[in-house]
Amino acid sequence: MSKTDMRKTPPLLKAGLLILFLAGAAFLAYFAYAKSHDFWVSYDVTDLPGLAIEYKPTPTANLEGTPAPTAEPTKAISSGPEALPWDGASRVTVLLMGLDYRDWESGDGPPRTDTMILLTIEPLTMNAGMLNIPRDLWVNIPDFDYGRINTAYMLGEAYQVPGGGPALAMATVEALLGVPIDYYAQIDFSAFEDFVDELGGISVDVPAEMSVDPIGNNNTVILQPGRQVMDGAVALAYARARHTEGGDFDRAARTRQVILAIRERILGRGLPDVLGRAPAIYEKLAAGIHTNMSFEDAIRLGLLALEVPEDEIRQGTIAPPNQVLLAKSPDGTQDILKPIPDQIRLLRDYIFASSDMASPSSQGLDLQTLMQTEAARIQVLNGTYVEGLAASTQSYLQSQGANVTSTGTGEYTTYTRIVDYTGNPYAMQYLVELMGITPYNIRVQYDPSSDVDVAVVLGEDWAANNPMP
Repeated sequence: MSKTDMRKTPPLLKAGLLILFLAGAAFLAYFAYAKSHDFWVSYDVTDLPGLAIEYKPTPTANLEGTPAPTAEPTKAISSGPEALPWDGASRVTVLLMGLDYRDWESGDGPPRTDTMILLTIEPLTMNAGMLNIPRDLWVNIPDFDYGRINTAYMLGEAYQVPGGGPALAMATVEALLGVPIDYYAQIDFSAFEDFVDELGGISVDVPAEMSVDPIGNNNTVILQPGRQVMDGAVALAYARARHTEGGDFDRAARTRQVILAIRERILGRGLPDVLGRAPAIYEKLAAGIHTNMSFEDAIRLGLLALEVPEDEIRQGTIAPPNQVLLAKSPDGTQDILKPIPDQIRLLRDYIFASSDMASPSSQGLDLQTLMQTEAARIQVLNGTYVEGLAASTQSYLQSQGANVTSTGTGEYTTYTRIVDYTGNPYAMQYLVELMGITPYNIRVQYDPSSDVDVAVVLGEDWAANNPMP
């Protein structure tokens, strides 16, 4: 809904909309995380465009390799694409976005997105889902070639495309996943902080000591393990922190934790009590939420989200090693996440639980069969001091149907590493699961002229613990 529409809506009702919307999102996140946070699958589906990663430079580029704006830099937020009224029966999909505060603060131009979450609700079957989309995902941005998905919003604003940043971000996610997106909602960091503060803070159980940096200068806070009350600034910093071993993927888990804490706080105080504070909450939040959803539709969707049964809400995150691989951009300047289209699409099918999106070619096939059919040329290198480990591993993998074409000696390594040269999702996943390879030891080094498709460097972990007879 536009800022004009927001001003026309009575303050009490607007605050109710904001609370119900956030409460609904919290319920989605809580039930989804509780039910399916360990879900990982592999599959075959329709193709995703552009995953060969061909680099075609745009007219000019900034230091990070993303197209530079040709329009005058601005902090304005576009109204987004015009949305049709919801009929109350059709599936609804909403793209939630948070903007990168560093870009916003610098004032050099439109910001990138810091967070993307795709929410969906199916009213007739009463199921729902939530899909986290990582900011470094390397995708084809419509009319802008390849780039990190977090630049789509920035490009839409900078080049003043119809509907601005929200429209281009929605189109990019639609092209990636093959699903229509009805609405967007963009929430400012300040609105989030103020909302938590108006609730009186939230209680969060911190798993280990960590340093977080609330927005502003010299605000570092050292959090100790255990349950503690966080104000809005610290809660936001905790959810956004990336400096842990899992990086953005640990961050996704903390975001779910914070959403759950908000839900618990709302339920603990009672929704009537929160609504009683509506005027104060509205004053702080109204300017910080931007959406093309009508007021009436937002209210209906917020209430519907609370009614979806717990076991009918699904959640997933596009993450390594199953849905993406760690890689470098074609020009070597950026760390990116290269999509594995088959696996992203089945995760999508799981989230949306829709038979019309079923993947055609691998239904009923197990991963080992898919690996054998793919027939990737695999090289096994011995990165340990155990003599003959590469040869014995070659024999074992061949007995499983793997196409191991060569062996050799590699650089010494404690942990087994794997490199994909030509794009082989089934061989990669099979070996990753068989050998227990961590996401931090998976690499993509695109080289269509390579003599092998996949190289595995055996580490001491494989030498000490493997299923070979």
